[in-house]
Amino acid sequence: MIEGVVVTPLRQIFDERGKVMHMLREDSSVFSRFGEVYFSCTYPEAIKAWHLHKEMTLNYAAIHGAIKCVLYDDRPDSKTRGCVEEYFLSPENYCLLTVPPLVWNGWKGIGNEISIVANCATIPHDPNEIERKPAFDPCIPYDWNIKHK
Repeated sequence: MIEGVVVTPLRQIFDERGKVMHMLREDSSVFSRFGEVYFSCTYPEAIKAWHLHKEMTLNYAAIHGAIKCVLYDDRPDSKTRGCVEEYFLSPENYCLLTVPPLVWNGWKGIGNEISIVANCATIPHDPNEIERKPAFDPCIPYDWNIKHK
């Protein structure tokens, strides 16, 4: 696992009226501070990549639909430098993916419906704090195509 990344299983509480989907509490081991919460909607097969935050820790949970979230560790002093990891997030695989600063990340909408990803970030959005690369940038060793094994 990429150094600093944490996957936390999350609870969904069902009853005859619907469900409650837990995400993040202040007493969680991955909670550090609150910056903002936002929801990112992604169409099927659309790719939202690549970006990294210089200071922000990301806390992603897919509350509707499904995504393939990919991380790439390019940090010079990281023990896991050069590692690429895939995480499949959805209500059926409901978990919190905590991504530390300076780790490249992005995702692809999978399935046939729009995906909604909640992010509880540790700082408010600041355009000067983010770096971006195109989805198919050759500096990141990842192929977004579906893999038939």
